[in-house]
Amino acid sequence: MILVVGGAGYIGSHLVKELVDQKEVIVLDNLSTGHENLIDKRVHFVKGDLGKRETLDQLFSEYPIEAVMHFAANSLVGESVQDPYKYYHNNVSNTLTLLDTMLKHGVKNFIFSSTAATYGIPETELITEETVTNPINPYGRSKLMIEQILEDFHQAYGLNYVVLRYFNAAGAHVSGEIGENHEPETHLIPIVLEQLLGKRESISVFGTDYDTHDGTCIRDYIHVTDLANAHILSMNAILEEKLQKATYNLGNGKGYSVKEIIDTCENVTGKKAKVIHADRRSGDPAQLVASSNKIYEELGWKTQYSLEQIVASAWKWHSKVEVKS
Repeated sequence: MILVVGGAGYIGSHLVKELVDQKEVIVLDNLSTGHENLIDKRVHFVKGDLGKRETLDQLFSEYPIEAVMHFAANSLVGESVQDPYKYYHNNVSNTLTLLDTMLKHGVKNFIFSSTAATYGIPETELITEETVTNPINPYGRSKLMIEQILEDFHQAYGLNYVVLRYFNAAGAHVSGEIGENHEPETHLIPIVLEQLLGKRESISVFGTDYDTHDGTCIRDYIHVTDLANAHILSMNAILEEKLQKATYNLGNGKGYSVKEIIDTCENVTGKKAKVIHADRRSGDPAQLVASSNKIYEELGWKTQYSLEQIVASAWKWHSKVEVKS
């Protein structure tokens, strides 16, 4: 049985939808940013807080949990700068409570949803796991703190773990049953699609004079189901004792510019976007692209979805349902 904390959120719900075909799943989520209607009906759902020791003790006492997957972090960069306490309390302190409770109950397998924000603004165009980590905001620092804690817990207590650093999660489940539902929405693809659906007046492109092939920023986009499958591969490797600890990047290895994203959205939908060119945002690097060679070589993982498929799946979701609740 697998405990998924944050399993009602965007990435967590997609993981659960894939995982439930292989394992019995318990989801713990306080629904502060998650949505109960995204949770697969086949799972055990418990509404509760990650930092409540009594809730965690009860879960680990009642269920034969063999591994934990962690998606229950706050993840807005701007908010983390404005309210760092919230991020260090939930992302670090509450995760420590979870890890402590796991070890108390003899559970030593942990899959951690990390982020490219741990790298900050790297000096290299292709980011590998060896690239120096230098986060520039509390969100990235909170995630890196947990990565460092996991290594210490591995050495001291025998905790097995996989850290998955991913870049821009995108798309929706191909069934159209679940997808992205953030409030506020900060991700480029859903913002473009919302504008094409008439839910936004326009799209702002921040900077058109970067040193890239079309002047707009380049980012690495990966389908959310590809992310989910990387988590399952990592979990199985640990449970089968093929792996004790690892850190992997998850990306497509190529990257797409803001203009290419908008163009693809227009091509998939057959609609024309209203674009406004704006000044650069402070701290935006020209290019952030990940190498995923390590996880391919060690676990055989690679992306299955093209940019067109990512956008098409997101369009199916956004045009089918009123996603804002």
